[in-house]
Amino acid sequence: MEKLIEWIHAINAIAWGSPMLMLLAGTGLFLTVGLGFMPQRKLGYGFRMLWQGRRSTEQGDISPFNALMTALSATIGTGNIAGVATAIYYGGPGAIFWMWLIALIGMATKFSEAALAVHFREVDKNGHYVGGPMYYIRNGLGKNWKWLGVIFAVFGMLAGFGIGNSIQANSVADVMQSTFSVPPLFSGFIIAGLVGLVLLGGIKRIGEVAGKLVPVMALFYVGGGLLVLVLHIDRIPEAVGLILYHAFNPTAASGGFMGATVWAAIRFGVARGIFSNEAGLGSAPIAHATAQTDSPIRQGTVAMLGTFLDTIVVCTITALVIVVTGAWQSGENGATLSAHAFSQGLGEIGRYIVSIGVALFAFTTIIGWSFYSEKCAQFLFGEKSNLPFRLIWVVVIPIGTWPGMDLASLWLVADTLNALMAVPNLIALLLLSPVVFKLTKAYFSQHH
Repeated sequence: MEKLIEWIHAINAIAWGSPMLMLLAGTGLFLTVGLGFMPQRKLGYGFRMLWQGRRSTEQGDISPFNALMTALSATIGTGNIAGVATAIYYGGPGAIFWMWLIALIGMATKFSEAALAVHFREVDKNGHYVGGPMYYIRNGLGKNWKWLGVIFAVFGMLAGFGIGNSIQANSVADVMQSTFSVPPLFSGFIIAGLVGLVLLGGIKRIGEVAGKLVPVMALFYVGGGLLVLVLHIDRIPEAVGLILYHAFNPTAASGGFMGATVWAAIRFGVARGIFSNEAGLGSAPIAHATAQTDSPIRQGTVAMLGTFLDTIVVCTITALVIVVTGAWQSGENGATLSAHAFSQGLGEIGRYIVSIGVALFAFTTIIGWSFYSEKCAQFLFGEKSNLPFRLIWVVVIPIGTWPGMDLASLWLVADTLNALMAVPNLIALLLLSPVVFKLTKAYFSQHH
């Protein structure tokens, strides 16, 4: 087992090394410049399209609003609570600056993914709309590139069991045990039962649950975080200064904090930012492909909000709470660090906010990612695989809560698989960028 972990560590070091970070950032930057900074300029337009997209009569399975909520159900998860905390633990406060940066250019990546997903989507044998990187690779780049779509689908299917299943279940079990003394396996079986009930209804049920649950849970958690920040409003300028300074200068060891280099700030800021908002991974376009829309670009402007809301809003609130309360120097890590920060700011109620937040966020992530992984499996094995896949998905959930489960190893595997599924998607985005630029130009020349 130790040998296997060493081997995964070696792959992870390559997968999340300088070339990968440059590919992610470079693709985002290239698309941002190619689009003339449209995602940043048209942020207000995106929110307007989201509001209008609550109901739609266009072709598709779920409303544009529910498509974004499904995508957000998968992205707003433990990455926003545990992932941000991990980035600060290893990279210091400076990691947050790099998280912001990757999110801002990631908006262009997310926009392009969703636009291509809608443009190249198909209708399957069951009459449902399907799309995502595997389809825009095959239909956009041609049959000769199908192998690249297959590689994405394999890694996308497997990645779901890490990032979207066992890690999430483990995080819920951990926090329910430490806060409410609930046995981990009991939490695992409860989650599995609830997820199973949702999955029976397919994408429409997932979209409905996400459309109602995601806004409520986000407001609950964000509201708690904003309350801490209001109570520590005098420390916010210092916290922001700390983030900006340590983005370019090493962080010295202090208290329980071990110290961090600038490279660690960049590496963990970018990696955890991507883990949280999934820009470039190719997961979100699978949800956006099902939207009831006749315009790839309009759905793209809705999709790019996912990165903004996830990282610039939710992750920033978590980060500022950790920094203003001084909890980042405690030596704690992951969700425990976030819980410690909230309890520093609000007392015992703060711990409950994080605990309930983790449980809700993780639950919706498991639901959202089940759809992503299922569609990857469907691309590989056909529609007949859908029901067996859902059963396997539900069965795996309690395994993530097994006593003694090594969370660090789970994160490592998930991190590695994320990088491996991102590569074919990023190649496709670069090769299909002329299509995105052409569609965008045509759309906005009609909709000033």
